[in-house]
Amino acid sequence: MDFALDLERVEQDFITALAREERWAQQRLYEEHYGKLMGVCLRYAGSRDEALDLLHEGFIKIFQNITRYKPGTSLIAWMRTVVVNNCIDHHRRQVRRRTEDIETAYSISDEAQPDALSDLTEKEILDAVQTLSPAYRAVFNLYVIEGFSHKEIGEALQITESTSRSNLVKARTKLQEYFVAKRMEFEPK
Repeated sequence: MDFALDLERVEQDFITALAREERWAQQRLYEEHYGKLMGVCLRYAGSRDEALDLLHEGFIKIFQNITRYKPGTSLIAWMRTVVVNNCIDHHRRQVRRRTEDIETAYSISDEAQPDALSDLTEKEILDAVQTLSPAYRAVFNLYVIEGFSHKEIGEALQITESTSRSNLVKARTKLQEYFVAKRMEFEPK
């Protein structure tokens, strides 16, 4: 029992150091969680540079709001939520800058091909996702990776559920086209 109390005290001391903006604590948190949170940002960003910007913005928000973290809960889960919300906010800002309308899909197809992605590397999949428009990429990530419902996506991105569904269908179609084109590049003529 003493061991559990010691761990809670160590965590509380670390969070207190973060709240006091002690650089050693900020550096340790950044270095320990950089990779995991960068992976989240890469899924939402259009490029590695954009992902790095999102990651840095996310860490700034984490440091500014560390007093909102509830000790005893998962710190990485809380940080991940902050970073995902930052990515969503970034997407909203991008959407406001665009003037084109989002098209409506008339049919939704959800044919699963479980073996289609088994031979692809993580980098190949990430490269493909980054080719999607910001709207398609955000919906794809929130639905496929984060497990949000279309209703939750609509609320988060301030779009309708049908627009969320439409964007998911279009994202999947674009990804299929991307991989077909890639496969065609490597087939003998």
